Amino acid sequence: MAQGYFCLVLHAHLPYVRHPEHPSFFEESWLFEAITDTYIPLLRLLEGLLSDEVPVRLTISLSPPLIEMLNDRLLRERYLAHLNKLCQLGDKEIIRKHGTPHLTEVARMYRRLLYETQTWYADTYACDLVAAFRRLQEAGVIELATAGATHGFLPILKTQPASVHAQLQVAARTYRRAFGREAPGFWLPECGYYPGLEAEVDAAGGRYFFVETHGILNASARSPYGYLAPLACPNGVAAFGRDPASSRQVWSQHEGYPGDPWYRDFYRDIGFDADLEYIRPYILDGHTRIFTGFKYHRITGVTDDKAVYEPERARERADAHAADFLSRQVDAVRRYAAAMDRPPLIVALYDAELFGHWWFEGPQFLNYFIRKLAFDQDVVEMITPSDYLARHPEVPCAEPSASSWGDQGYSSFWINPGNDWIYRHLHDAGGRMHRLACRYREVDRSSPSERALNQAARSLLLAQSSDWPFIMKTGTAVDYAHGRVRDHLARFHSLCDDVEADRIDLRRLCALETMDAIFADIDFRLFAGA
Repeated sequence: MAQGYFCLVLHAHLPYVRHPEHPSFFEESWLFEAITDTYIPLLRLLEGLLSDEVPVRLTISLSPPLIEMLNDRLLRERYLAHLNKLCQLGDKEIIRKHGTPHLTEVARMYRRLLYETQTWYADTYACDLVAAFRRLQEAGVIELATAGATHGFLPILKTQPASVHAQLQVAARTYRRAFGREAPGFWLPECGYYPGLEAEVDAAGGRYFFVETHGILNASARSPYGYLAPLACPNGVAAFGRDPASSRQVWSQHEGYPGDPWYRDFYRDIGFDADLEYIRPYILDGHTRIFTGFKYHRITGVTDDKAVYEPERARERADAHAADFLSRQVDAVRRYAAAMDRPPLIVALYDAELFGHWWFEGPQFLNYFIRKLAFDQDVVEMITPSDYLARHPEVPCAEPSASSWGDQGYSSFWINPGNDWIYRHLHDAGGRMHRLACRYREVDRSSPSERALNQAARSLLLAQSSDWPFIMKTGTAVDYAHGRVRDHLARFHSLCDDVEADRIDLRRLCALETMDAIFADIDFRLFAGA
């Protein structure tokens, strides 16, 4: 019998980016890269474990915007076109690298992966990755959780409680429609928690959520297990705290595995290195250089003179790092178990996109780690939050402290001099939506006002996304983030004005529904509050 548990949680999320008004759009490539580099590799990894009868229980949180984009017909078609262009580029790269054996080997690897991805996406999965995740959940391989409707940072939105309510309720509805069951738990966006938020988690049907380490350590009452067991909030909803050591081993810039010099360098890409005339057919508009995924160098070190990437050496490092990671978890469980009256629980939380997209060898690392955990030791068992609660229904009762997993552990990453201007507008819009939801709750469900208010609710939720202040803080695509907030709020107020004046322009409303085609079954009345 295992002495302790390991709960691996991957959070898959991207902001809702969809622009049917343009033939192609740069930010849509965020989704295309994640599908190619992370989601399909993860699915293939899990399918392989299932086929080989490897015992695995993995938790994956799929955010509602990601679910909506993966299900969107337009984005599916655009992804196939994107993938077809990359396959063509792969054919050309083998010819271009002819005469340099090491580079030709890497080029052949990329072409093989792209054609395999094309086959898996179009044929094996019929372009439906959500259904693929659903089948793995039904097979008992993974447990799927959810997040906020548009990943709004709830500790700042709490000044408008109806907005928090709508964020979680819409997320629960999206999950139910996608997977045919209730969401077991929530990855609170950015792990942002404030005391009392568990009431909304409970109202949305969630049995658990995740918090940063200090959310458990600074709770209203001290747990005898620290972050090695969940806390039961006063209403019974469980809060699982992140294990800092397992995070540091993967995330840390200095200690983390992805920084190993044998791994592939993310930033050296032919989209920026190759001659513009050669790369022109494969970049966004024929002028703007972008990442293509063809990268021929390894990290090497802090230098611009990068060595050539060697896939086999990188694979060996992924194997060694998986063994080291498992050894650390076994040692930690043995050490903790000696002082506890129940098996210690290590909760390892990561962004899913780290594995494959940012860390190319990440899926290989996970594959080796899971297989070694299953067959090379008997100290640690992989489980999900629901598994733990089923085995240990009695957990210490206390209320976690306000916290997030952002820089400095609270809200400074999402509200600072670079982005704080957005919140007075979000709060004002949230209050207006609440008042209109209360005022028009009896409106005829087939009326133009119903449609306009539902579209206004979509626009508000999209404006509330934590991705926009995050981008403003990091300094990447700042103009786009500013534009998203302003556009969504402008659409919101215009729709509300039309409803209040009883002068709804159906052609314009139809255009907005086409532009922001998210949450088909949304009900603006959710903004009336609990």
